[in-house]
Amino acid sequence: MIRLGYRPLKSIVAVGAHCDDIAIGAGGTLLSMCRARPGLRVDALVLSGGGTEREQEEEAALAAFCPGAELRLTVLKLPDGRMPVHWDEAKAAVEELRERTDPDLILAPRTDDAHQDHRGLAQLIPTAFRDHLVLGYEIVKWDGDLGRMAAYQPLSPEAAEEKVRLLQEHYASQRHRPWYDREAFLGLARIRGIECQTRYAEAFAVTKLTLDLGTFHLGG
Repeated sequence: MIRLGYRPLKSIVAVGAHCDDIAIGAGGTLLSMCRARPGLRVDALVLSGGGTEREQEEEAALAAFCPGAELRLTVLKLPDGRMPVHWDEAKAAVEELRERTDPDLILAPRTDDAHQDHRGLAQLIPTAFRDHLVLGYEIVKWDGDLGRMAAYQPLSPEAAEEKVRLLQEHYASQRHRPWYDREAFLGLARIRGIECQTRYAEAFAVTKLTLDLGTFHLGG
């Protein structure tokens, strides 16, 4: 649920099914938020990749994507592609995350993502975080599941370029994938930028929107 109004952003949660999901879907947004708000608390949870080189990549990458932030990262060992079978473990991890944080914003996969791991995690988030702003990020893939989005975070050209640079620098294990390249990441950011009348942007799905326009001051 989103309450549109004036509220300082002090704490966020970012979740991903796999190492690199958060950075691909919302890396530019993380860079922009953390630079604008030194000391921002970022609690990150990733369901798979624990104990492998992927966990090491994720640690280094999120440290770079969250400059000046108070970053807390947990990487679990659920098998890639098997999240529905491990629903109980994933749900327990999300609930444990909720017990230790009450964020102003949650960055999570979209509930209509074609990948079963992404979609399953997205469906778990509102079961634990029932009254929070949740933005569902998108990940380009062969499934062709990109669609119309509801919310946009404009990115400066510098932030968009840095996002691509950090993705290439920190996730060496993914460079062989045919969709994992500069053109794909900047191309999608350019399209989303066109849609919100800026150069580059990241786009997000929104499930619920609660407006308090008569109560809150909507200033910066």
